[in-house]
Amino acid sequence: MAEIKFCGLTRGEDAAFAGMLGASYLGVIFAGGPRMLDPVRAARVLDACETDAERVGVFGGIEAAEIARVARTARLDIVQLHADPTAAEVAAVREQSNAKVWAVVRVTDALPAGIDELFDAADALLVDARVAGSLGGNGVQVDWQALRAALDAKRGGARRLVLAGGLAPDNVETAVATLRPDVVDVSSGVESAPGIKDHARMRAFAAAVAGAGQERR
Repeated sequence: MAEIKFCGLTRGEDAAFAGMLGASYLGVIFAGGPRMLDPVRAARVLDACETDAERVGVFGGIEAAEIARVARTARLDIVQLHADPTAAEVAAVREQSNAKVWAVVRVTDALPAGIDELFDAADALLVDARVAGSLGGNGVQVDWQALRAALDAKRGGARRLVLAGGLAPDNVETAVATLRPDVVDVSSGVESAPGIKDHARMRAFAAAVAGAGQERR
């Protein structure tokens, strides 16, 4: 079954509920936008979860040293790099932060060049929709069918795929069946307002992912 990451968390009660639903990853934003938190507040939000879900921080194009400082304050397990990171940037962030690194690839209907290097450099590759002027979290859906063959050709061994981009309770089952990601990443698809999670939608999302896992057996 695909693991779940609830991202864009801004409230402790939402982080706690995500853990109760069995989420493997909890995400907070340091890359701007309405869900952005400072590191101290992010730590408090994540601390509300009493499970062993891994703590993920989402970053834009800032220096590795600053990412490492934030990661220490928020006690992150994983750094998620947006802004079209290179393999060298992934390596620098891992070395300075001592955290795992997910590299984000923003796509339209094709994978960009250099995907093999990123797959090998990062602990996971996160595929999200490319939207002008936005790093992510915009609710735009990736064209799963268009990417399926290309991603199948690139995956193998220990290469891990995280899928984001327009996921919601009513489409995540199809997304899992189409691309077979290791992790599904949802933010706006389970919200009543930016940064405010709707617990009924969170529960429905988790149930849909579990249903997709049953079908794959």
